[in-house]
Amino acid sequence: MLPLPANGQRLYRQVADAIAADIRRGVYAAGQRLPSERDLAETFDVSRPTVREAMITLEILGLVEARHGSGIYVTEQLPPSEAAAELDIGAFELTEARRLVEGEVAALAATTITDEELAVLAALLREIGEENERNAVGEQADRRFHLTIARASRNTALVGVVEQLWDMRYKSPLCMAMLERARTVGDHPRVEEHQRIVQSLAARDPQAARAAMRDHLGRVIEGLLEATEMEAVQRARAEVAAKRDELRRRAGV
Repeated sequence: MLPLPANGQRLYRQVADAIAADIRRGVYAAGQRLPSERDLAETFDVSRPTVREAMITLEILGLVEARHGSGIYVTEQLPPSEAAAELDIGAFELTEARRLVEGEVAALAATTITDEELAVLAALLREIGEENERNAVGEQADRRFHLTIARASRNTALVGVVEQLWDMRYKSPLCMAMLERARTVGDHPRVEEHQRIVQSLAARDPQAARAAMRDHLGRVIEGLLEATEMEAVQRARAEVAAKRDELRRRAGV
């Protein structure tokens, strides 16, 4: 295990910075393939999702590039040294925060939401479905859906927190890159999950509303895991296929 500094920095950033330093020192040469996700996770003693976030950070910085079906390679020409933005935050971390905050917001909103606000949510359900059909980037209807629930809580501080969490999503290159990868493999906001949230709010049931919101955002985390895992699996399969072809060629000598 390679220890990471206990400096309060986000874990994926520590991994990304450590690998970036190795690249700039020449430990990994230009054009060289980085170790596998599994090996890097073992080296740094972190989870594989953390490694995935670190790899996307390095891609954004221009230090590495993903080659379809092959792996992650150091770029041939390294860009000037620059640090990732301090406000950069990964989609896993952000969605976890949303799950904690918005679950409680939904519970509170269930006690104060009006019929008019429920009608707005019902209309937004249709818009979410339409955005999914268009494969729209940004998911603005989804954002309005969640902010409508926050406003129904009648707590302006909570409205500000929910709005800030959504704004962080759009400001973070890392978060946007991860969500875009999930979107390109067909992972969109699920209308039926949002419908369950609306039904719980309409029943004025705080416990059910909290559970529905937490289940929904927990599913978002699972979707991100599946989307990024799919990329890793595809690379691993391609590597195995290439190795199998090589062994066949060698066996024929």
